[in-house]
Amino acid sequence: MSINVNVPALPESVADATVLAWHKRPGDRVKQDEKLVDLETDKVVLEVPSTVDGVVGQVSVAEGDTVLAGDLLCVIESGKGAAAAQPKPEAGKVPAGSPQPSEAENDEPVLTPSVRRLIKEMNIDSRKIKGTGKDGRILKTDVTAYLDSLDSGEARQERSVTTAAPRESDIAQSNMVGERPEQRVPMTRLRARIAERLLEAQQNAAILTTFNEVNLQAVNELRERYREKFEKEHEVRLGFMSFFIKAAVEALKTFPLVNASVDGKDIVYHGYYDIGIAVGSPRGLVVPILRDADQLGFAELEKAVREFGRKANDGSLSYEDLTGGTFTISNGGVYGSMLSTPILNPPQTAILGMHNIQQRPVVVNGEIVIRPMMYLALSYDHRIIDGKEAVSFLVTIKNMLEDPTRLLLQI
Repeated sequence: MSINVNVPALPESVADATVLAWHKRPGDRVKQDEKLVDLETDKVVLEVPSTVDGVVGQVSVAEGDTVLAGDLLCVIESGKGAAAAQPKPEAGKVPAGSPQPSEAENDEPVLTPSVRRLIKEMNIDSRKIKGTGKDGRILKTDVTAYLDSLDSGEARQERSVTTAAPRESDIAQSNMVGERPEQRVPMTRLRARIAERLLEAQQNAAILTTFNEVNLQAVNELRERYREKFEKEHEVRLGFMSFFIKAAVEALKTFPLVNASVDGKDIVYHGYYDIGIAVGSPRGLVVPILRDADQLGFAELEKAVREFGRKANDGSLSYEDLTGGTFTISNGGVYGSMLSTPILNPPQTAILGMHNIQQRPVVVNGEIVIRPMMYLALSYDHRIIDGKEAVSFLVTIKNMLEDPTRLLLQI
């Protein structure tokens, strides 16, 4: 019996998808719920599994093709049809695409979509890579470390000579030759969408940025005092992000316009606090949403942020993770940024930029002392937020971080 596998219903506002990678080929056996193909949208990678046990028959689309919801991806032959679809190898030969005996004896390690894609692009054997992730899972850094360990001659033998059009991830690994080398790489859908939204924000909003600096001595002392007990009790590290999220939420309660969004000529005030956390990923910048942040404790915030980082690195963020948001926090300090002017995430009206922490001389109670200082930046839509309100909002965050007991007392 032939079973059609179609493009699943796409998330709202997503018009189409791109076939990113096939994991099964015609003639390959597949089990129910085993992944067949990855589809890339503007925001996430969708994994399409098989609905039955059987053999992959006709494949209707190739990698790189654009598909719509409901389009036919492939046909699965199940029951008697599976036997007919399974190609019969010649005596002494193994069907193309089938594992060699040595491969059949050893199960291939579990790979995330981003790692699997990189391994496929580099044409290397995943079993040769030592995984450093949880339960031995192979991370993208493990792949790059393996490639770095190969000398140039071995690397060229490991990689395919005839590959498809290079992607962004190829550039870091490719060895271009010549005096003035160039390489043309098409944008990924996510990268193109990021570019579109950034231009949209700059063209449709009156973006202005105000700056301040915060002394994090009190936060450091609090973290140091309760670090071990906090980690033992909650099994998560007490970082800085939970303090900034808490401070931002309290400031948003005082200045609700900063938590609003613009819809045409209307201002939409939100009675909830869904905080977007900008995260770098192998596919580009993503902003997963921490919903109802005002109802979460420090440990819950830290766990959520850590989970966002894991999902972003694995390429497993869902569309729901990336939808909505009333305010965004971006931490360029993790990359060493000292100062920046973050761009709004439409239709939000403001975004907070965190930066690198540096020990600097400052005056405290009339004396020059060394303190851990961070520059803060608040970019806001000047169409609806006045400078006085924006500056006061940022000062409120500064005051709460310099006296973190305010966060506990909510004053």
